[in-house]
Amino acid sequence: MIRIDRTTCCYCGTCVAVCPQAALELVDACLEEQEGCSACGTCAKCCPVGALEVCHEGQV
Repeated sequence: MIRIDRTTCCYCGTCVAVCPQAALELVDACLEEQEGCSACGTCAKCCPVGALEVCHEGQV
């Protein structure tokens, strides 16, 4: 699961482009996590503004 800080996210689409599971999507200028996220962290590592954080089960 990915935690998205919507106040920091600039909706550039970098995370969408690098996600190996195609689990992120920009919908109406809003980033949404889709089914299939493996919590690999690729998107969080590539985010230029640090708006994404990997959350493992049990973290909220």
